[in-house]
Amino acid sequence: MIDLRRAVERWRRCDVTVRDLPFALLLAVASLVLVLHGQGTQLGDLPGRPLDALAIAAVALECLPLTVRRRLPNVCLALVSLGFAVDQLRRYHTVAGIALPIALLSTAIHSAHHRRTTVVLASAAYVALSVALDRYGSTEGVAGFATFYLVLAIAWGIGVRLRLSRAAEAERRRHIAETTRTAERARIARELHDVVTHHVTAMVVQAEAARYLTAAPERLEQTLSSVTDTGRRAITDLRHLLDLLNPDHDAEPRTPAAGELHALVEQTRRAGQPVEFTEQGRPAETAGSAEFVAYRVVQEALTNALKHAHGSRTAVQVHHSTKEITVEVSTDGSGSGTGSPGGSGRGLAGLRERVGVLGGEFSAENREEGGFVVRARIPA
Repeated sequence: MIDLRRAVERWRRCDVTVRDLPFALLLAVASLVLVLHGQGTQLGDLPGRPLDALAIAAVALECLPLTVRRRLPNVCLALVSLGFAVDQLRRYHTVAGIALPIALLSTAIHSAHHRRTTVVLASAAYVALSVALDRYGSTEGVAGFATFYLVLAIAWGIGVRLRLSRAAEAERRRHIAETTRTAERARIARELHDVVTHHVTAMVVQAEAARYLTAAPERLEQTLSSVTDTGRRAITDLRHLLDLLNPDHDAEPRTPAAGELHALVEQTRRAGQPVEFTEQGRPAETAGSAEFVAYRVVQEALTNALKHAHGSRTAVQVHHSTKEITVEVSTDGSGSGTGSPGGSGRGLAGLRERVGVLGGEFSAENREEGGFVVRARIPA
């Protein structure tokens, strides 16, 4: 069974010319079998004649071009039509006559250019063949020739229908691929924003504070060590994101959980932001993406606190329940920065989208007494 599957896969990887060759050879052989002689298309209703050397040439001209029916459809149709004309004018009436509707079908599907010209030329050639057969004494009549033309037109129409269906399917897949790429770019942009903004903001704040600690070597050393640790974490997270962008890398996406909030809060405290952290309940085993989103909400809110209200008291409250995770991060407006979660707004917009995807609620607003508050309810 496995060998059969391998054979099928190997066959599918072959060039289309190789895959079309067996059918063309089989049709040619069948057309030369004496038992089937006279069983082919009899356009014009003229009496048949025995096979001869020219019959073999006509059969080859009708059948073998089917090998390139997908690669060179117009050439295939021209050669098959020529062979069909010889077949009918010489009254061989071989089975190879079915190659004509097959060539028409393939040309309608695979021809990329000059389709209207092909229709006009093929119709003119058919009219010329009909006139020639009529002069040879055909009893087919206009109705008979028109009926066969209708059969050929139906074959062409089926090919056109299949081509349009394939084009629509290809467009649908292209649209899906483009949408997927856009969504992936947006996801990566959110991840980069969350990681880089938080770490770099902490490093900038700590570096600014280090300017004023030259008279306190111990505190200066502690601050510089915090800057170094934050930079290393930023490099680690960035490397992981870059690994995910490498298609040959088998890294799994790193998704920080709500359990890492203590380390996040501690990092913010070392950057000089007084943070009160309260966590109630235990994360549900099936929380899944909710924990990751809760982590990102707290991370972005603390980043805004460092940027816009550095030194202000910040309270982080996280409550876990079996159905949802609620997060509230509030910051007083009494720090050295502005009491507003301003900036580009990309981080807050990304959070609103993250929470919305999970069916939750998100808000970020200024407080009347100063400062700002971020709230999120995330279904678990």
